[in-house]
Amino acid sequence: MKDEKTELSGSLNIAYMIQRILIVLVAGLMFFPFMNPARICGMISDKISIFTSAISYGTLTDDLGRAIEQGWVDETVFFILFAGALLALLGIIATGAGACMSLGNLKFKRTGALITLLGGVVELVGYVICFVSYNMLNSGDMTPTQFASKLEKKIEPMFPSGVFVYGAAAVVVILIALLLLAKLPKPEAEEKYEMESKYKLFLMFLPFAFLAFLFCYLPLYGWRYAFFDYNLGDSLSMDKFVGMKWFGYLFKNSATRNQVAQVIINTLGISGLNIITQWLPMVFAVFLCEMGSMKFRRFVQAFTTIPNFISWVLVYAVALSIFSTDGFINTFSKSIGLLAEDAQGKNYLMGDHFTWVKMWAWGTWKGVGWSAIIYIAGISGIDQSLYEAATVDGAGRFQKIWHITMPGLLPTFFVLLLMAIAGILSNGLDQYLVFANADNMAHINVLDLYVYNLGLGDGNIPLSTVVGVFKSVISVILLFSANALSKALRGESIV
Repeated sequence: MKDEKTELSGSLNIAYMIQRILIVLVAGLMFFPFMNPARICGMISDKISIFTSAISYGTLTDDLGRAIEQGWVDETVFFILFAGALLALLGIIATGAGACMSLGNLKFKRTGALITLLGGVVELVGYVICFVSYNMLNSGDMTPTQFASKLEKKIEPMFPSGVFVYGAAAVVVILIALLLLAKLPKPEAEEKYEMESKYKLFLMFLPFAFLAFLFCYLPLYGWRYAFFDYNLGDSLSMDKFVGMKWFGYLFKNSATRNQVAQVIINTLGISGLNIITQWLPMVFAVFLCEMGSMKFRRFVQAFTTIPNFISWVLVYAVALSIFSTDGFINTFSKSIGLLAEDAQGKNYLMGDHFTWVKMWAWGTWKGVGWSAIIYIAGISGIDQSLYEAATVDGAGRFQKIWHITMPGLLPTFFVLLLMAIAGILSNGLDQYLVFANADNMAHINVLDLYVYNLGLGDGNIPLSTVVGVFKSVISVILLFSANALSKALRGESIV
């Protein structure tokens, strides 16, 4: 039986490899507009992918409202197109699930091959429906004159060449699945579904890797705007390609250069305060764990963790009700006679005094309870026998904290410190966007807020993209530099 399994692995390994590569490629390409099989006419945006086409009918037909109202096209065509895109998406998901199951034992492999086969068939049917939709759009019931004046000029039918690329991949996946079902021996009746621990851990990690790809790596596709003269609403074409023009503009234009320099100073200033006080959540976690009353400890932990789940818009609304001209502080001051009844109260949210400290204070208040959770988990993982031995040796509470708890938390602290250093240029946007005003803009304008205002406020998408590119590159350099320094000083690294 061992020889049979070895022979099986050697004969089908290449087939599995080809199938998994194709499934991963299609799963990645479904998020890119490039060769979208559902783009059957020019009025469908060239910025949407097969994934978007399958989950949002409104986005798919966003620019087709007038054409449908005027009767240039039958809306049924796009209902069918949407159904085809949805089937294709479901098929891609099914083939991905089958590929994951192929990491298990023989019973898992056969079931995975069957699911991959069915998913590939559904995926292929979806592409065929997309192609049929194109034919329906291209035929219609108009006269040749109407077709030329309305359909060709307005609707711009486009041959969905992506159908054949995606369809060819689906056909290969189906053929390999059939081959696997034919070659794989049938499992014994009493055999259970089993998988090695390393593959289980990999599949548990896979959803988070997918989310990281979706929200962290997929947006890097937008870096292409840095090389074009692009305006909002335009389409990218090679006649607008300008190469490194905007990269040079960032350094050659003195006004932009000075503005970026001030923004970086603000970013480093506020991030520096956060890094200097990186120890606060650790101390707070120790404080919580040393509380004698469990009920009071849970109350304090819940009370300090809740602000993390409140949006910055609501935080600013609370701040406005407390610190504005008609807020609680001024109203209370008038009620106790510190301010005259007809006096105008002070708006503490305005002004540019200690802006960095204010932003640090709001951020710390909002996040210290949440950040302490990881340290609480670290404390619970410290060997309790160390505390018992320290008690026998006559150590007091503070001695235990200093000699056992703190050293046990230092590895966690240094990992989080390295991550904070790597993200020193990323302060976030929400907090600074809601607290920004004309008075404090000089010191609250951090890099993320600057990119937002430059791109969506001024409409300069290419220059804002260039700033974002430099920010990402510098952050990666800082991460590896901090990691190298940690490895040199502590002998440990996180990368």
